[in-house]
This record gives sequence, C-alpha cells and structure tokens, in this order.
Amino acid sequence: PDVVPRITFDQAIADYGIDRPDMRFEMLLRDVGDIVGRCDFKVFSDALSSGGMVKAICPPGGAKFTRKDIDGYTAYAGDFGAKGLAWCKLENGAFAGGVAKFLPADVQAALRDRLDAGDGDIIFFVADKPSTVNKALSALRVKLGKDLKLFGEDDFAWCWVTDFPMFEYSEEDRRWAAMHHPFTSPRHEDMAKLESDPGSVKARSYDIICNGTELGGGSIRIHSPEIQKKVFAALGINDEEARAKFGFLLDALKYGAPPHGGLALGLDRVV
Repeated sequence: PDVVPRITFDQAIADYGIDRPDMRFEMLLRDVGDIVGRCDFKVFSDALSSGGMVKAICPPGGAKFTRKDIDGYTAYAGDFGAKGLAWCKLENGAFAGGVAKFLPADVQAALRDRLDAGDGDIIFFVADKPSTVNKALSALRVKLGKDLKLFGEDDFAWCWVTDFPMFEYSEEDRRWAAMHHPFTSPRHEDMAKLESDPGSVKARSYDIICNGTELGGGSIRIHSPEIQKKVFAALGINDEEARAKFGFLLDALKYGAPPHGGLALGLDRVV
C-alpha cells in the first residue's frame, strides 16, 4: 500500500528551505558553504564569516536562461529578502558566466558532485543569514519548478513533517516561546534537555502537507503535570502565573488525563 512519506522539520529546512515542502519534484537545496568558502568571492566569504550560509540549487537545463531570465529570477529572490542571486552556467564541460571566474577547478568539481550538475544546467547561489537564504531559495525553487514544468498540474505529493522544534527564541521578548503551543509534548528522548538546552528540544508535533500547502497540523499533548511544569519553566512562566492562567488544565491533569493527541485540518486549505 502507498504510505505518506515522513520528513523531519530539520531535513525539510535543509533540503527544501521550508517546513511545508513541495515534493512533486526534486531540485533540492544544498549547503555549499564548505565548498565555496575556499574561493575568493567576497559575497560568499562575508556571509560565512558573519555566521551565515551559502546554499545553491541547480535547475536542470537552466543554461538556456537568458540574462533577462536570470535578472527576473534575481528580482524574484529579492522579493523574499535575498540581496542578490549569484549564478554560473555549465556549458561544454566548463563553468561559464556569472561567478564562474571566482571558482577554481577543485571547487567546480565539488559543486558538480554536490548538486549533481551537468552540462546544460545552471547553478543559483544565495549567501546570507540562514533564515533569508532558506526563504529566498525555497520560493525560487517552487517558481523554477513551475517555469521548467518539473511536475504535472494534476500531480499530488503528500508528506508528514515531524519533529518540529519545541521552542523558538523571541529576540523581541528575549525569551523562549512555544513554536506550536505550550501544551505540546516534547519527545521522550529530549526531556532531560528542557532545562539545560531548550533550543534543541524537539516536539511530538506534525503537519500534513500536500503540494507545498500545509493542510493541517497537530501534536501529542502533555498529560503529565510534572512535564507541563517543566515546559512552563522553560517558557519563563512561574508557578503563580501558570496557576492563574492555566489552573483549570493543571487541575484536570492531576485527575489522570490519558495520553492524547489530534490533528486539525483547515477546511479552507483543503478546498
């Protein structure tokens, strides 16, 4: 029987740049910072030295793109925060145009291997902080997939995205916030890290995705008062505040709530 594939949040961000991946076609994002960090191109080196990253995608047959096409894709990536779009074409066994002159032979060979690139293709690079790189390249990837007709209009590709981060750090509030909600259960193997390293804790949460659209999401809920208390503590919610805001829930848990979870679908999204 057909099984809906599962992909973790971390893998979705790595390969697709987004937590609702469109899996109707390949053309995955690849981190190439370890490769291009060896070349003398300031845009790449500046991004890497400031804690950023360089990612690339390789649209098949993209060497046919005109300069006008490339400028259009550069502007499109700019709409999603990219300061620019570096590129080079693969023609007649060599790298040509764009940033090709900055890429030594060993770097070119490594890029070919990492991106599975061949003659007739083009490589697009974005260098910036990770959130910007992923946002720009994930949007560009979907546009290129449509423009190059890499999937059929009637294709459907489903996936579950699992193991979302439990918390995300709010720069504005200077504290951790729940990525889903504060009643989502952490993974069993991450319980010990709730106090020591909340940023690495993964949640027992999941989204159902179709063609790059999140149709619904859900989680396994916390049913232990002790674990709920630890999660509140990680969020900076003390006992008094927890009692004032969520006393009804804490009381219910004391009576022995069973393990439980669910999934909520957005009817508008399904339609």
